[in-house]
Amino acid sequence: MSPAPENLPATAGPTLQACLRHWADTDGDRPALTFADFATDRAGRRRTLTWKQLRDRVDAVASALPVRPGDRVAVLCPQSADYVVAFLGAITAGAIAVPLFDPGLPGHAGRLAAVLTDCSPTAVVTTSTTEDAVREFLAGLPGGERVAVVAADKPSEGPARVWPAPDPVPDDVAYLQYTSGSTRSPAGVVLTHANVLANVSQAVQGLGIDPAAGTTVSWLPLFHDMGLVLGLITPLAMGMRSALMDPLAFIERPVRWLELLGDFNGSWSAAPNFAFHYAASRVREEDRAKLRLDRVAGIVNGAEPINPDVLDRFHAAFADSGYRPEKTRPSYGLAEATVFVTTGSGVPPRVTTFDRAALGAGTARLADDGLRLVACGIPVGQRVALVDPETGVALEDGSVGEIWVHGPNVGTGYWQKPVESTETFGARLTGEHDGLPEGPWLRTGDLGVRYDGEVYIAGRIKDLLIVDGRNHYPQDVEATAAAADRDIRPGSVAAFAVEGTDTEAAVIVAEHRGHTALTTADERALAVTIRRLVSDSHGLALRDVVLVPAGLVPRTSSGKIARSACRDRYLAGDYGKALVR
Repeated sequence: MSPAPENLPATAGPTLQACLRHWADTDGDRPALTFADFATDRAGRRRTLTWKQLRDRVDAVASALPVRPGDRVAVLCPQSADYVVAFLGAITAGAIAVPLFDPGLPGHAGRLAAVLTDCSPTAVVTTSTTEDAVREFLAGLPGGERVAVVAADKPSEGPARVWPAPDPVPDDVAYLQYTSGSTRSPAGVVLTHANVLANVSQAVQGLGIDPAAGTTVSWLPLFHDMGLVLGLITPLAMGMRSALMDPLAFIERPVRWLELLGDFNGSWSAAPNFAFHYAASRVREEDRAKLRLDRVAGIVNGAEPINPDVLDRFHAAFADSGYRPEKTRPSYGLAEATVFVTTGSGVPPRVTTFDRAALGAGTARLADDGLRLVACGIPVGQRVALVDPETGVALEDGSVGEIWVHGPNVGTGYWQKPVESTETFGARLTGEHDGLPEGPWLRTGDLGVRYDGEVYIAGRIKDLLIVDGRNHYPQDVEATAAAADRDIRPGSVAAFAVEGTDTEAAVIVAEHRGHTALTTADERALAVTIRRLVSDSHGLALRDVVLVPAGLVPRTSSGKIARSACRDRYLAGDYGKALVR
């Protein structure tokens, strides 16, 4: 076992390839990966690979890839065991893996084309069922006809390479994790083996995972940072069994996720906040009675703002199924830090009510009635500072600032973007900073506050609504708007600022389930209600309220509200004339 930084739990080797070799050589007949296939079997047919079978399949793909060190290999597979094989096959071949998705993912063809153009892969790994679609997609890209295509489930016989793949070292690049693009175009975060395995050790320690007794269970997309690290890399590094399912299987029937969790003792999972709401809303009482959630060790809630009311509803819904609040682990992270930065551990989520006006002015002050935020815990094996984004001065606890991160898990930069890399990954503190390193620090672009020892997330700097000199957090305004009507889809409201005559003005775009049945008078009345609620709660006058059918508020590939994209659509007139001026 290789040493881990700061006495954190050790991983099975210094590189991802070494970890796979270790488990295949020492425990090869033990199950490594199970995929529950609901696409071909409504009951979820289980397909399992042992560590040795996984290694053999990975080696077959690696030998079929015509690549050299440093070449990029894009993974364009559907969610499946083949995805795991393809990703590890690219790395084992000595290439840099680029975890993506097959062209059939609805609504993301433009993003896929942009990422492939940015990383210029030498080869693509897909599956035999999607190979034709991948070749057709590549043919529409400049130079796409020169990209080799390998099917992970049917790699060509015999080696395509004429040189042996060198053993990687910890500082070699393992993969490029493309960001979700919530406030900008996607950029590839460059992550080394050392970055990734350090983050695994940090997460295992922070969450209190027992690798010898745990199984990871995930429906999250493997091209997303949280899905990749939870569902593939952590079990690989720590020798845990991984149980995977397709995101669509979760959306169709969320009880499948909870059933899979209950099938394994000591199971761990992670999901964005909407999944907790979705499960609590959609799982029937008769199905809840059959669940064995007492076997769950923990579920991370991360990747989007955490709503305390949603947590309360989830905990109440599944209390009789054996789920306890302390199993929920509110967390904060981002792709630029691999994924994990802070988390709570072993206690029910802590919810604190802050004075809205004071928080908007940059200070955390308790209030009886205000903005309820969920604590996201503390960092492990890395440093977090709250910093004035304009001056670079580290702020005292209780002050709202930009979250900066320093640690071995922080990526080395963005792929072929030196200016952006320096701006984001090369920040330095100024003035007195009480023993904190001067730099380099990762600027996250997120606003937060450390209160009573824990970090709370307030929102993104670029999303902040600044109207009449006051700061408003968009997710807070969105939650107020969503409360106006039961048919406004939770998590499907976007609040953003546009230029006004003298100052910025705020706009709300909200999805409404029954939009097609609403009369003009109904829409006007609901818009007036939203305006009144937002004004009463936030002292914020809205310029526009736009109600739209379900599916028209844009999201990133990881499901976050893409406020800047929504703003662009609004300004382009894609939503038509606003109903209320």
